[in-house]
Amino acid sequence: MKTKKQSEATNILGLPVKEAGVIAAELNILLSNFQVYYQNLRGIHWNIRGKRFFDLHIKFEELYNDAQLKIDMVAERVLTLGGTPLHTFEDYIANNRLEVGKDISKDVDAVQLVIASLSDLLKIERVILEESDKINDEGTNSMMSDFIKEQEKTMWMMKAWCEEEI
Repeated sequence: MKTKKQSEATNILGLPVKEAGVIAAELNILLSNFQVYYQNLRGIHWNIRGKRFFDLHIKFEELYNDAQLKIDMVAERVLTLGGTPLHTFEDYIANNRLEVGKDISKDVDAVQLVIASLSDLLKIERVILEESDKINDEGTNSMMSDFIKEQEKTMWMMKAWCEEEI
């Protein structure tokens, strides 16, 4: 049976309250950056031009639909950990680490933006993965592992499309 001091130190999930709060804050940074990534994807989806329009238009829609799902998952994880998800554009911009794509219509520039954005998201996710692993936060850990695996594959495909080496 837990003592009063032990029960105060952990949340309902059995995770240390202080560390869970730190992870929730890091997840809010990820949430903000995913919102910028999502908007970048919408912009390149709408503005793409050229001979590869049909293929890329569909691919960017696939990516922004996936990003939208991930945004919801991250926000719900913040709530699960006892935090409050950020939900204003002001918060998103304040926490953004991604390049903001504006008026991108060329295929290679659009794909390069996706690659750069995913690279920056991976950096944030790896920090969260490391922190969640320290406190045995399997829910966050599993989510980050899944995101990382999917995004690494997407980056590889995008780089292959650009005929670049990883």
